[in-house]
Order: sequence, then C-alpha cells, then structure tokens
Amino acid sequence: MDKLYEFLSGPGLWIAFIVFGLGLIIRLTVLLSISREKDKPFWDHRDAGWALRSVFHWLVPWASASLRNQPFFAAVIFIFHVCWIGVPLFLQAHNMLFEEAFGWSLPVLSEGLAEILTLVVIGCGVFFIVRRLARAEVRILTSAWDWFLLLLALSPFVTGWLAFRQYGPYDLMLNLHILLSEILLVIIPFSKLAHVLLFFFSRTAIGFEFGARRGARVW
Repeated sequence: MDKLYEFLSGPGLWIAFIVFGLGLIIRLTVLLSISREKDKPFWDHRDAGWALRSVFHWLVPWASASLRNQPFFAAVIFIFHVCWIGVPLFLQAHNMLFEEAFGWSLPVLSEGLAEILTLVVIGCGVFFIVRRLARAEVRILTSAWDWFLLLLALSPFVTGWLAFRQYGPYDLMLNLHILLSEILLVIIPFSKLAHVLLFFFSRTAIGFEFGARRGARVW
C-alpha cells in the first residue's frame, strides 16, 4: 500500500497533470485550427467587448435570460462550480504537496470550511443525479458516459471526505481519492468536462458571432 501511495502521489500525479495540461492545449489548438480553416469570415469580427460580455453574463448567476428562467438550478450550478474548483485549489493538504513539490502554496481554507464546501459539492451532485432521473427531458439526453463523468467528477470529493473522516480503511480511501482524482485529470481534456477551459472560448466565439457580427445579445 505504501508503494502504491508513493507512485500515485509522485510519478502518477505528474503523469496526470502532464496529460491534463497537454491534452487541453492540444484540443484547444485543434479546435482553433479547424475554426480558422472552416470559418474564416468569423475571425474578421473579433471584438473583445462582446467576448467579455458574453463570458461575464454566463459566469454570474441570473445574468443571462436562460439562467433567470431556472433561478434555483442556476444557483446550484454556480455554487457547484465554485466549490468544485476552489476546494482542491485551496485545501490545506493539497497545498502542503504544492509546497513540497514547487516551494510555494496558495492561501488555504480552514479544515471546517473545506469540509462544509466538500459536502456542498456532494449535495449539489446528488441534486444533479435526482434531476437527471426525475426530469424526462434531461433523462432522455443522458447517456451512460454522462453518468460516468458525473460520478467521476464527484468521486474525489466523496473519497476525500471519507478519508478525512477516516470512515473505512484510511489507506484505501486515500489511495482511491488520489487515483480517482488522477483519472479525472486525464479524462477531462478528452470529454465534456473540458468545458472547464473551453467554456471561455465557446462563449467568446458566440460573442463574436452574434454580437460583433450580428449585433445581437446572447444573454
């Protein structure tokens, strides 16, 4: 078990981060290349103002008409994404690893607040699961792969919380937490989860197309 932990927290982690970073860069480069080749007139209507407004109105809860039509869902989505990104970045245990590997760390959350936000992520995940099961228009669009991605996105938080609370075998939960986190990092660039980065570029493109090119609001 110790050797497995050493691999997962050492070479395995580096491999996951490298695949994650290079995968996102390659995917973005390919998409931009295709766009430049297939839609050349689109690039003649670049406008930073429209791009920023398009991104901003979809980052802020209820700033777009679509999100205002589903106010509770918009709030859950916003809270989920903020916590899903923020907890891993500012968790004390993770920043100890940053300090050890790079000699620097980010500000950290208190253990109590980190636990609360972790449970918020899990609670939001349960809401998404129930929503997919309960609403026919969502259920019919949900594939087995979508279920897998949702459960994978939640799994590091569930196993991390179980390890923190020492429910079940601690070493097993810790190794599962690291392994599932690394699998998630590797899969992100090649799945819908790549919207963690591609969201900004897709909203920018929509801002160019409908705003700068057609003079129409897209929020």
